[in-house]
Amino acid sequence: MSRTKKFVFLFTIVGLIITACGSNAENESAIQTAVAETVAAQNTNQPSVATLPPTQTSIATQTPYQNLTALPTSVPTTIGSTLNPNSKAECAHASLQDENIVDGTIFKPGEQFTKTWYVTNTSNCVWDTTYKIIFWDGNVLGGGYVYNLPQVTGPGQTIPISLILTAPTTDGTYRSEWKLQTPDNINFGVGYLNASFYTEIAVSSSDKPEYGVTAVDLYITRDPLFGCEPANVVYTAYATFTTNGPVEVVYRWAQQDGNDGGIHSFKMTEAGKKTVTRVWKLGRAASQNDNRWFQIILILDDVQKRYPPVGFTHECP
Repeated sequence: MSRTKKFVFLFTIVGLIITACGSNAENESAIQTAVAETVAAQNTNQPSVATLPPTQTSIATQTPYQNLTALPTSVPTTIGSTLNPNSKAECAHASLQDENIVDGTIFKPGEQFTKTWYVTNTSNCVWDTTYKIIFWDGNVLGGGYVYNLPQVTGPGQTIPISLILTAPTTDGTYRSEWKLQTPDNINFGVGYLNASFYTEIAVSSSDKPEYGVTAVDLYITRDPLFGCEPANVVYTAYATFTTNGPVEVVYRWAQQDGNDGGIHSFKMTEAGKKTVTRVWKLGRAASQNDNRWFQIILILDDVQKRYPPVGFTHECP
C-alpha cells in the first residue's frame, strides 16, 4: 500500500474513534494532536535528502608567480656580447694561403713527415697561444688530437701550422682533417664555409710505386684587363701540374685555332707542383666571340689523356 493511502486510512480510523467519544473541545484537541503525530510519522518514514551545495569546477593550483624570477621582456639576439661578453665568436675567421706536401703524395708504411699549412688570421682579434689546433676527422696519422697554437698571430698575419705525422703501416689512401679552436671552445676552419684544412696521402709498400700526375689546374688571364690597348690583347694560360712523387711529365698544349705547338716535358724530383704557361695574342681585327679555349694533353706511354678545355671571351669595345 502506498504511503498516501496509509495516511488516509489512519486518519479515518482516528476520526471514527473520536466521533464515537463526543465532539467537545477536548475531542477537537485530541484530533489535532493525532493528526500532528500522524504527519510526523509520515515524514519520519520518508528517506532524508541532503542539501547539495552549488556545483563548482575544480582548478589546479599553480605555483605563485611571486616565487619565480621575473622573465625578460625581450630575448637578446647579439651572441657573444649580451649573452656572453667574453665570447670569441668574432675571432673565429681564417683563410688558407698555402701548404706543403701535395695531396696524393706517396709514403712508405710508417714513414714520418711534417705537414705545414699557412693560415691567415682574417678576424680583428689577436690569436694567442691559448687557441688550439684540433683533430677534426679522418685518420689522426700518429699525431696528437690537440695542439696549442705555436705563436701569437695578429689580424691579417699568416701563421705556419706544422704537424709531425706518420704514415700508417697498411697500404691505402688516408685523409687527416684539422680545425682551430678559440679559448672558449668555438671550432672553426678556413674560408667562408669554415672548412677543415687537411692532408691526403697514399701509402705504398711497393719498391716501385706508380708515380704520376694526380691533377692539372688550368686558368687564363687577360692583359689589359679591359679594352684593347695597345694593339694586341694577351691571353695567358697557366697550367699547374701536381705529381705524387718523382716523375717525368710529358704534355702538349691544344687551342681552338689549331696552333697546338710541339711536345713539352719536365722532371719532378719529388711530389709537388709545377706551373707552365702558354700565350695567345689577339688584335682588334680578330673576331670577337666566346668560343676560344686552351687545353692540356698529357702523354703517358703513347697514350694521351685530355683534360677539359678552358674557354675565354675576346671582346674589343
